[in-house]
Amino acid sequence: MKRTQSQALYQKALTYFPGGVNSPVRAFRSVGGTPLFIEKGDGCYIWDADDNKYIDFCGSWGPLILGHNAKSIRESVIRAVENGTSFGAPTRHENELAELILQHNPFLEKIRFVSSGTEAVMSALRLARAVSGKSVIIKFEGCYHGHVDSLLVKAGSGLSTFGISSSAGIPEAVASETIVLPLNDRRAVEIAISDYKDDIAAIIIEPIPANNGLLLQTKEYLDFLRKITKENNILLIFDEVISGFRIGFTGAAGYYGIQPDILTYGKIIGGGMPVGAYGASAEIMSRISPDGDVYQGGTLSGNPVAMSAGIAQVRALLQGEFYERLEKKTLAFTDALNSFAKSKNYRFKVFSIGSIFWFAFTDLEHVRDANQIESESMSFFKILHRELLEKSVYLGPSGYEVGFISAAHSEKDLEQAVTAICSSLDTVFAELPEGIAKI
Repeated sequence: MKRTQSQALYQKALTYFPGGVNSPVRAFRSVGGTPLFIEKGDGCYIWDADDNKYIDFCGSWGPLILGHNAKSIRESVIRAVENGTSFGAPTRHENELAELILQHNPFLEKIRFVSSGTEAVMSALRLARAVSGKSVIIKFEGCYHGHVDSLLVKAGSGLSTFGISSSAGIPEAVASETIVLPLNDRRAVEIAISDYKDDIAAIIIEPIPANNGLLLQTKEYLDFLRKITKENNILLIFDEVISGFRIGFTGAAGYYGIQPDILTYGKIIGGGMPVGAYGASAEIMSRISPDGDVYQGGTLSGNPVAMSAGIAQVRALLQGEFYERLEKKTLAFTDALNSFAKSKNYRFKVFSIGSIFWFAFTDLEHVRDANQIESESMSFFKILHRELLEKSVYLGPSGYEVGFISAAHSEKDLEQAVTAICSSLDTVFAELPEGIAKI
């Protein structure tokens, strides 16, 4: 498949941007080769600069649940732009989107729109620290919360020690306000709270961790976190930037039936436009300026273009059995792949929840924490990714990233993708030693 235009564009991009990209994963460093430069998207398809067409399972990392260039969103954006792109002042669009969300999400009483998931998490942490009067945050290995300084940290040397930065440019003093614990380890949480109860403001978790594999947690573990935080006057933050509005309208909170203190959301509420949000009870949100003493603001927060796209998206999500149809479609896709792998005795599984899926080179029934991901898996994924590009199937360029199915993926599209993936798996495992390839 010819990719000369993408190659030329990437060489030019290298002279403009660090690594030739504006977000690291796009550089294809994990999978090798030249990044694809995308020209357009429609439905479940994307086209690169060489006019190669792919079935897309990245979907701009999740928010395009209706597919690319959905008519209702496109028309809403055009109408909004015709009246102006941004005013730095309130508009009726903010009210309308907030009303749609709050009327159908019992886990929120008030919401604040921002411009990204990272900004939502950053604001949620500030709010939690103000409400609690404490400063330390507990996060978990394998959970990603955007490029917030205090959360770009890794575990220290002991079970209940403060974190150390995982990026240059983060002061030690900032990293030391975070405790990093292993996922799915109740004892680790108990020890940390016992040691630092009077200092811990909040525990933040992706209730459906989906940035380091799909590390599905049990309801019992999430219930445990809710119980222990309540008992110790610690806030619980659900980072639903990936899971919110994706596995159901009320996200993981609704799926598991757990009420966190603060929730964060990402681009999906704006149809893929630059937007995020955080929300909580009216009492907690009353601390946000101008009502309260926690400052957070932004010129583009609640801008009319993103809000209009969000209104169209949310209305579509509220139609009939939208999520049931999407999950049924996803299960048919993942079941077909798992059946194929089992028939060949391949060490490969597809894990899924709602319309999120993840390819794992493992024979484990569950992968609950990042330490269970075998190191050689990424080299296997590299081969798979290369093969799938040649068969016109696009996955995010990292084996740690999840994939997404949209309403635009038809049964025929998914059958075509299954055929391509099965053929590519044959190639992957043909290149591996028998003991590694087979169960």
